[in-house]
Amino acid sequence: MMADKPQDRSLSRRKLFQGLGAVAITAAVLPQCVQSDSSQSAAKEYKPTFFTQDEWVFIQAATARLIPHDELGHGALEAGVPEFIDRQMNSEYARGALWYMQAPFQPDAPSTLGYQLRLVPRDIYRLGIKAANQYVQQIHHKSFDQLSADLQDQILKDFESGHAQFNDVPSKTFFSFLLQNTREGFFSDPVHGGNKGLVGWTLIGFPGARADFMDWVDRNEAYPLPPVSINGQRG
Repeated sequence: MMADKPQDRSLSRRKLFQGLGAVAITAAVLPQCVQSDSSQSAAKEYKPTFFTQDEWVFIQAATARLIPHDELGHGALEAGVPEFIDRQMNSEYARGALWYMQAPFQPDAPSTLGYQLRLVPRDIYRLGIKAANQYVQQIHHKSFDQLSADLQDQILKDFESGHAQFNDVPSKTFFSFLLQNTREGFFSDPVHGGNKGLVGWTLIGFPGARADFMDWVDRNEAYPLPPVSINGQRG
């Protein structure tokens, strides 16, 4: 990651979102931004059904760093990303019901052979958050949400790179699920619990579930109408 000033990284992240859409999140995973009080209160309105209280606190703090609120736009908490992930944990996806989960498992196999762990997403989150909290406590003697933004970013980088050693699940695997589900929650239709207020679609200029916007696809200019969700909500 380039040693830009925090403001520069924040601005670059937003420009990247607006220019490339959802895929662009992967290019700026850990910007330096400040989380707003309003985004915190919005996330507290939802009561998780899968995550324990400690797990919920971690999910909120981690997703808030992956897509933070800043002066240029809303972040993961305001978009309801933690709610989206919690809801997903009660789905067939999280139980691995749609995956091929038969042995043998070869964790060292190339990625072209597909997913190679015996753990389903529910297990990855439960074991991953537990290991993540233990890692933070061992190093900083605090919980993840109590760390400064800089330290939280460094911890997430440790997970992403695999530098952090977890016992039951690779930290890189845990981070990849967390990042992917955060992206999905930010850019999914609001019917799934995320993208509240259509903030993700508004940021990148995505029309949403409009019947026809193909006339604008090749114009290389902003779509003039606000996004619309499946249920008819407008941004």
